[in-house]
Amino acid sequence: MEISPKPFSIFPRSFLTAAWLGWKIESNWTDPFLFAVYSIIKPLAGAMILVVMYGVIANGNYNTPIFAYIYIGNAFYRYVGDVMTGISFTIIEDREHYRTLRYIYTAPIVVPFYLLGRGVARFLTSSFAVVVVMGAGILFLHLPFDLQKVDWLLFLVGLLVGVVMLAMLGLILAGITLLIVNHNYAIGDAVSGALFLFSGAIFPLDVLPVWLRPIGFIIPVSYWLELLRRALIGNVAQAFPTFSSLSNLQLLGILVTLAIVFGIISVYVFRLCDHNARERGLIDLTTNY
Repeated sequence: MEISPKPFSIFPRSFLTAAWLGWKIESNWTDPFLFAVYSIIKPLAGAMILVVMYGVIANGNYNTPIFAYIYIGNAFYRYVGDVMTGISFTIIEDREHYRTLRYIYTAPIVVPFYLLGRGVARFLTSSFAVVVVMGAGILFLHLPFDLQKVDWLLFLVGLLVGVVMLAMLGLILAGITLLIVNHNYAIGDAVSGALFLFSGAIFPLDVLPVWLRPIGFIIPVSYWLELLRRALIGNVAQAFPTFSSLSNLQLLGILVTLAIVFGIISVYVFRLCDHNARERGLIDLTTNY
């Protein structure tokens, strides 16, 4: 007789197996060389669009604090689209494309940990893209980046907390995706696009109309990007007034608090959506979208 696994062993097994599966799906669609070229060209092309737009507006003057603010915010915003949207898009891939979601639900795994594990591959590819974009900015656009002045502890802690926060937001979107039958592939992109506007990714929140600014202040991504900018370029990031009254520790405290709040919300939202999806027979429903 097969001995059932210990309850707590299911959680890491679900996460690690899903991470391995996600990497296989992300990387095995072509040969390694072409995948590496694609991983380099795609993020650079996206960053250069912003660089050209800024260059036209600023007459090619890239030696300004606002350019560093925009460039770093845009570079690290890749995590938002890839991690958050990647976790929610797993529902679409497994239910609509591979049509294996019904089997995953019957397997001895924990579905939320499976979804989080699938986001690991997106995190790895995003990390590579961020390194490429930042490297190009330092080498060719002369970003004010000094390795000796970087607050590495603040950067690593902020990055880790931020990625966990994005994973929790992705879990909320995954739950909502379970309940939406048609055009559910657009949910992640729509939310990511909205956050791009309201999180101060490419311009300070002070640019927004007064009645729209409170949206940016309740979004944890706003504090996360500000924290990363301060860790990497210090006083350059602090030159903008939006969060100038907050210290680094205060920003980190707000980010940790919001990550915990959204983590708790994600658990209850996913449980509710998962229960309703089971009751309505949406787990194994395919719509050919």
